[in-house]
Amino acid sequence: MKILNKIRGPKDIKRLRLPQLEQLCAEIRAFLVKTVSDTGGHLASNLGVVELTVAIHKVFDSPNDKIIWDVGHQCYTHKIITGRLKDFHTLRQEGGVSGFPRASESRHDSFVAGHASTSISAACGLCTANMLAGKNDHVIAVIGDGSFTGGMAYEALNNAGSLENFVVILNHNQMSISKNVGTFARYLASLRSKPVYVKFKSMVDDTMENIPLVGKNLKRAVWNSKSAFKNMVFRSNFFTDLGFAYYGPSDGHSLEELINVLERAKHTKQPVFLHVDTVKGKGYTHAEENPGAFHGVASFDVETGNPDIAEEDSFSSVFGKVLTELATKDRKICAVTAAMKYGTGLQKFAKIHRDRFFDVGIAEPHAVTFSAALAAGGFVPVFAVYSTFLQRSIDQVIHDAAIENRHIVLAVDRAGFVSNDGETHQGIFDVALLSAIPNVTIYSPANYKELERCLVKAIYHTDGIAAVRYPRGNEDSSFPACNKDYSYIYDRPEDAMIDMNTLVITYGRTAINAANAVKYLRDEGLGIGLLKLCKIMPIPENAVRSALKYKNIIFFEEGSQKGGIGEHMLAELMAAGFGGYYKITAVNSGFPPLASAESMLSKYGLDSESMKLTILEILHDEQTS
Repeated sequence: MKILNKIRGPKDIKRLRLPQLEQLCAEIRAFLVKTVSDTGGHLASNLGVVELTVAIHKVFDSPNDKIIWDVGHQCYTHKIITGRLKDFHTLRQEGGVSGFPRASESRHDSFVAGHASTSISAACGLCTANMLAGKNDHVIAVIGDGSFTGGMAYEALNNAGSLENFVVILNHNQMSISKNVGTFARYLASLRSKPVYVKFKSMVDDTMENIPLVGKNLKRAVWNSKSAFKNMVFRSNFFTDLGFAYYGPSDGHSLEELINVLERAKHTKQPVFLHVDTVKGKGYTHAEENPGAFHGVASFDVETGNPDIAEEDSFSSVFGKVLTELATKDRKICAVTAAMKYGTGLQKFAKIHRDRFFDVGIAEPHAVTFSAALAAGGFVPVFAVYSTFLQRSIDQVIHDAAIENRHIVLAVDRAGFVSNDGETHQGIFDVALLSAIPNVTIYSPANYKELERCLVKAIYHTDGIAAVRYPRGNEDSSFPACNKDYSYIYDRPEDAMIDMNTLVITYGRTAINAANAVKYLRDEGLGIGLLKLCKIMPIPENAVRSALKYKNIIFFEEGSQKGGIGEHMLAELMAAGFGGYYKITAVNSGFPPLASAESMLSKYGLDSESMKLTILEILHDEQTS
């Protein structure tokens, strides 16, 4: 890393000649593979934009010129050359370098990113702010073709056609996480297949520029013309029709070509759309051959590409297996995903039930409305979506599904704390958002058996919207499944003579932590009751009646306290005459930071040791009051 070790910031890039820049890219690529093999992270997407990132920093002046990364999972090279090389070994670790852009981390990270299709909107706002402030700095939005399956990108393009010092770079690798779908992907492929047009256009540009005396005026007349000549020779496309100057497709791995076209874009007096072809996983054979598998990875062996720990069953894979089996027996069941076929465990369903599998791209709002209309047509759609991405479609859940009580199933994956991706990916808001909506039933299974039964109940025995939420990772099967109707489980000490003053209530994966804490305290002679909900909304009436027997109630919840089930339970108890002590332990402020799920459970008092201490503290206060 002879060159990379000397890079302290973007100004160091500007001093390098082309051969040195090419060597730098090779060093960065090797460094990325080694680092991500140790820490885990997004590998293939970052390997694909090494040259593009270096070229951007060669031509533009960060942080004065603002660079906005769509989603942001491809910003590793950007972070490395903007002063974070020495800390990069802490990538995605608690207190370390985030895997996504964070303005709080560096002045070179211009805008938060973690969800798709937002970059052009953010760039529009920053560019407009520059104009209002009288600044001539550039704003550059880097967006992948996968993000162009999300409608927000088009909303922004529609408003950007009059901006100056504004560049949109399309990183075209034909992938999001899964292979891209839809007509726009085919449209981009058609542009990719005809680069001769752009080269011919550049040649004519240069020729006209060099005509003595009249060259520039002639060129301006041609470009301002609406004549048949222009349309025939310089064919317009979707982007030019919106007011952009379109350059490309360019080779995204040729530094010389990228620098030249970026310089041209920098000096164009209208918004520019730069189309760049890249290879996802470039330079690491295993990632090039299987970019989907190397999109987001745990630690792995660099030589073989094999992960250090073999994949085991997970809630996601069990969900996919159960849904596939149900759909084999019932042709009304359909599966919907928003570019997350593999992440949500639906790859087997897609293979076996191809005609009933729908990947709509990164378009969660469309997925919900599409599902509601499938339901109106007599089918049972199951939309599998990460909790953090479900947030994007709440209006559609309310307006298009709940109002007319359409029966759709939301399979809410990655519910609760999510390791190592930070604030943008935590699944802590789905309960608060969904529980406020009429005609919504929410299940929160704690193990695989409950997941299977809850999915059956959601599909066949629940009206309106049914959400089944479950965490990332594996089950702890030591906790027994809920009662026969899979609503809740109520466990009281066997010795009925023990003073029954204190009850613990929880749901989801924190149930095993609560059970361990309660067991420890019972072994110490304390009569602690345990109520574990499985159907968390509406709260089962019998569960409320069971809780009314207690003087002290502690509700542990892996989610937002505001609007959470703990608050809903308190309202139900108060309405039924409860007058005792009630405490909620949940996420009550801020956004959970970058950390492992285990660390966050401890930080927010939801691991078994913290639960035990919370219960003991309440019992002590009661005894001394």
